[in-house]
Amino acid sequence: MDPKITQTVKKDLVLRIEFGKAIRIFKQHRTKIILAAVGFYLLQNENVQMSLNFSGQGFSAGQVAAGPGEEVRPMNTSMITAGNAAPQKKLAAGHPDDKPAVSKKALTAADKAKAAKRVKQLTYVAEFAREAQSEMKRFGIPASVTLAQGLLESDMGQSPLATKNKNHFGIKCFSRSCKKGHCSNFTDDSHKDFFRIYKSPEDSYRAHSQLLSAARYKSLHKLAKGDYKGWAYGLKKAGYATDPNYAEKLIELIEDLGLHRYD
Repeated sequence: MDPKITQTVKKDLVLRIEFGKAIRIFKQHRTKIILAAVGFYLLQNENVQMSLNFSGQGFSAGQVAAGPGEEVRPMNTSMITAGNAAPQKKLAAGHPDDKPAVSKKALTAADKAKAAKRVKQLTYVAEFAREAQSEMKRFGIPASVTLAQGLLESDMGQSPLATKNKNHFGIKCFSRSCKKGHCSNFTDDSHKDFFRIYKSPEDSYRAHSQLLSAARYKSLHKLAKGDYKGWAYGLKKAGYATDPNYAEKLIELIEDLGLHRYD
């Protein structure tokens, strides 16, 4: 066979193999790649503008669309800044006081921070949603509650406890005779501040399910399926966390990110 043809065939084969590898990697990490791309775009785009344009849709900017058979619902405008409100007095063109209440740079920085946080939250959910659902099927704990607790307790998987100990739920160690690698201290010399070390985040999720299956949380398992509010307030009442607003924070995460769809 002609050496030139042979070389061409080899190059074509190598390209096909590399392309196949790239496709497999994309399929395995498709969700993370898409979320990362969205986050990168939002962070790099200096001209991001958040606007509500409902022209030609049959309702005003103070309303949001409703589903079939539902009435048009008023929109929650609490997040709209004073700088976006219509001025009460129209100033002459070129007037020195004719400036927005909030600078463009300040709004852009706020939008970037919010977008970056949302990407981190969604990335965490995409990574652990299946694990939370698997635990729900076995132990009956709503996946939405597990995900919200994981997000909150681990700071979206970025806290030292989550990155070093693979501990996503702040589970402590109360053993008096621990083997090496069983737990670690993150604050002072008091043994009450020792936290469990896990081999993987999945092990942490299983430990969380086992913890919430204890007698202390028995009443929560009698709640209706998907009653994430009942679980949130029940965890607070049972003393899972010392934060007085713990239940409200869980509910806000669940509803803001739509985590109840995993229940």
